[in-house]
Amino acid sequence: MMDFALEDIRFNSDGLVPVICQDVATGAVLMMAYASKEAIELSLSTGDAWYYSRSRQELWEKGATSGNRQKIMQIALDCDGDAVLYKVAQTGPACHTGAYSCFYRSKVLEQEHEVFSVGKLYDLIVERQHEMPEGSYTSKLFAGGRDRILKKVGEEAAEVIIAAKNDLRDEMEWEISDLVFHCLVLMADAGLTPSDIIRVLEKRHQA
Repeated sequence: MMDFALEDIRFNSDGLVPVICQDVATGAVLMMAYASKEAIELSLSTGDAWYYSRSRQELWEKGATSGNRQKIMQIALDCDGDAVLYKVAQTGPACHTGAYSCFYRSKVLEQEHEVFSVGKLYDLIVERQHEMPEGSYTSKLFAGGRDRILKKVGEEAAEVIIAAKNDLRDEMEWEISDLVFHCLVLMADAGLTPSDIIRVLEKRHQA
């Protein structure tokens, strides 16, 4: 990949450039914001994601108040020089709503071709957590509190062990899927995201 200089960035008439933020661990697009020249300079010098708020007319560091920080792993510039990409290690949810990504609402044009991801499932779980729709199994788990969620995690872990002990492949697939789902519910309840877990696994892999 070619390097670029700060002078290569084409800021608009307001002195800003759009920044797309991508989770380096999952590849998911997390958010879009704007950055000024000073924000880019701060991002480059500190390694933390800085942006410029058009509504407040000021610089802001992602996660400075929420704790949901973004450690920049790479900054890329598009071919025209008028858009920037931050590849980050995200701590906690990227969206102020508590969703893993700000792009949690979508229209599927080809239903049969919708791409499943753990990130999408997690966002749906967080949506259930916030909206608590009646009749939702996930909502009932959150309503029951941490103890109910932990009880289900323990039950599903035991089911995985039984299926594996009996060498029942189909049951293992089913029970492991149940365990992963309930772990995601626990993560949402605790304020953890898939990128938090992937980041730990990545560190272990590098070690």
